[in-house]
Amino acid sequence: MKNQTTWGRLIAILLGLLITLNPVHAQNYGGNGRIEIGLGVGPMFALTDLGGSAGIGRGFLKDLDLPQTKVSAGLYLTVHPTEWLGIRIAGTMGSVAANDADAPTKGGAEMYRKERNLHFRSKIREAYAAVEFYPSVFMEQYADLAGKLRPYGLAGIGVFQFNPEVQDVDGSWVKTQPLRLEGQGFAEYPNSKPYQLTQFNLLGGVGFKYYLNQSMYVGTEVVYRKLFTDYLDDVSQDSYVDPIVFDQNLPAAQAEQARRLYYRGVYSYPTTRPYSEYQQRGDPKQNDSYFSTTIRLGFRLGGEGKGETPRGQRCPVF
Repeated sequence: MKNQTTWGRLIAILLGLLITLNPVHAQNYGGNGRIEIGLGVGPMFALTDLGGSAGIGRGFLKDLDLPQTKVSAGLYLTVHPTEWLGIRIAGTMGSVAANDADAPTKGGAEMYRKERNLHFRSKIREAYAAVEFYPSVFMEQYADLAGKLRPYGLAGIGVFQFNPEVQDVDGSWVKTQPLRLEGQGFAEYPNSKPYQLTQFNLLGGVGFKYYLNQSMYVGTEVVYRKLFTDYLDDVSQDSYVDPIVFDQNLPAAQAEQARRLYYRGVYSYPTTRPYSEYQQRGDPKQNDSYFSTTIRLGFRLGGEGKGETPRGQRCPVF
C-alpha cells in the first residue's frame, strides 16, 4: 500500500507540471516547438559495495564493475518555457548488477572482495522530473535549430523501484529482501533496519543535442543518481550475522535458504563460519548509487506559429 501511495503522489506531481506548463505551447517562442518528446537507450551501471577495481573500494567510478554492465531504456517529455530552459518528465527501465568475482586478482586489498564472493542483480524502474539548462542559447546568433549543437545540464528528483536478487546453488535467482540476510528488523541486531523497495533519488547529469533539422535531434547524456539507501545490492553492514537468528526469526524454508545465501565466501584460511573480527561484509558509511549513459533521439513538436516571419528571412538573434 505504501508503494502505491508513493507512485500515486509522483503521478499527481507530474500531471500537475504538464497542466501548468502545457498552455505555453501556443506562444511558440522563435517558431521552435515548445513540446519535445524523445527516447534513449544505453548502459546502466551500479556503484555499490560489490565488485570494483584493484585496491580498497572507493566512491563513484572506483566501484564500477564493467563486466556487469546492463542496458536501460527511457522515454522523455520536455516542455520549454524558453529556449534556454526545459522541464522534463521521464521514465526509465533497466537493470544493475555487481559481482565480487569480477574483482582483479592482484594480491592487494581487492582480494578481500574477491574472496568475499558476493553478487547481486536488480531491475530498476524509475520516474523523475528534472530541469534542463542550455547555456549556449545565450551565444547563438539565429533562432533556427537546424545544425545547432546544444550542451546542457540537468538536475531533478525521482522515485525508483528495485528488488535485489542473488543466485542460489541450483542456479535459480532469489529475492533477498524477505530473507533479511543482515538481520534487518531482528531484535538481535537493532542497528540493522529493514529497507523499502520503492525510494526517492536525486539526479544530476550533463549531455548535448545536435539538431539534424528544425525538429529532430540526436544526442547523448550521462545521468547520476544519488540514493538514500545502502541496500541496492542488499549489502551494507560491516559484519555477518550469526546464522542461528534465521531459525529464530524466519519460517523454516526461508531460514534454510538464508543460511545458504548470507555467506558465500571462499577465503584462503579455514573457517567454520564468518567471524566478524576477521571478515567484513559491507560498508555502512556510504550509500549505493547508479548511473546511466544514454544515446538519445528526440523531436520538437509544433514548429512555426501562424503569422511568424519565415525562418529564412529572420534577423540574427544575439
